[in-house]
Amino acid sequence: MTESAAAPARTPEDEHPLRAVVLAGGLTFEREVSLSSGTQVVEELTRAGLDAELRDADAELLPGLAASPADAVFIALHGATGEDGALRAVLDLAGVPYVGSPAAACRLAWDKPAAKSVVRSAGITTPDWVALPHSTFRELGAGTVLDLMVARLGLPLMVKPASGGSALGVQKINRVEDLPAAMVSCFAYGDTVMVERYVEGVEVALAVVDLGDGPQALPAVEIAPESGVFDYTARYTPGLTEYHAPARLPDDVAARAAEVAVRVHEVLGLADLSRTDAMITPDGEVHFLEVNVSPGLTETSMFPMAVEAAGYDLGDVIARLLAARAGRAR
Repeated sequence: MTESAAAPARTPEDEHPLRAVVLAGGLTFEREVSLSSGTQVVEELTRAGLDAELRDADAELLPGLAASPADAVFIALHGATGEDGALRAVLDLAGVPYVGSPAAACRLAWDKPAAKSVVRSAGITTPDWVALPHSTFRELGAGTVLDLMVARLGLPLMVKPASGGSALGVQKINRVEDLPAAMVSCFAYGDTVMVERYVEGVEVALAVVDLGDGPQALPAVEIAPESGVFDYTARYTPGLTEYHAPARLPDDVAARAAEVAVRVHEVLGLADLSRTDAMITPDGEVHFLEVNVSPGLTETSMFPMAVEAAGYDLGDVIARLLAARAGRAR
């Protein structure tokens, strides 16, 4: 994918610019990141010749869409509001076309342990994990349960919420004595925590987009955080992480990573766009970590980097996805 894509910025039935509503904000920990993504998308779509409007996911959204219908909606909401499938189910009920994965697929992808189970069943490698709700530790004794986790998974470990994005609550644990505090911190972001075996290697973001010919992987983006852990601070603080797009991988490993990303997109039933996060070990094995159905689109986000590395324009890509959804709705 090296040629620039010319986006159809008009509807199939008339000569008026396609009207797009970009949803951003929401009431989650990722609100500010979402607003940054949404603002960026509106700017890109405006440059691409579309009539684009930024809207929040609040009580005024559905009446506003009913009064002034959009040809299609682009969801730049992060966190539960935009990724757990609930909002998409409501848009389906209202007959509003939107870019992105259907509600059921989003629910599956949002639940990281469930997504890992499906991906592993499809033959894709993913680190071993244990996911338990807060009640289990309270009822059975935190110390005993944590000891069993360490005995099963070893050290180091990655502790993360079982659902959520932007690496909120994610911590790498090298010492057993640091695990209890990490668990307490992680429970602030959700009732269930996933503890995962840490995989040493190169972290990559694998973007997938479907512009009408089936899902295709864009060049991998290599992530090299200064701290060694790609947490929230490393993601959104300029200068704390070095990115390489395309990733510095041998051709055969890059091809294998691309195949994994497309396979994940397909087995989870995703649509239009996604971003798979993976670790690549020194021997070239690709380990699936998680998938994002509403990837970040800020200035430090990996999806736009992958689009640029492929020789595409971000506004054109999003415009094509919106035009396709508007056409399918008709």
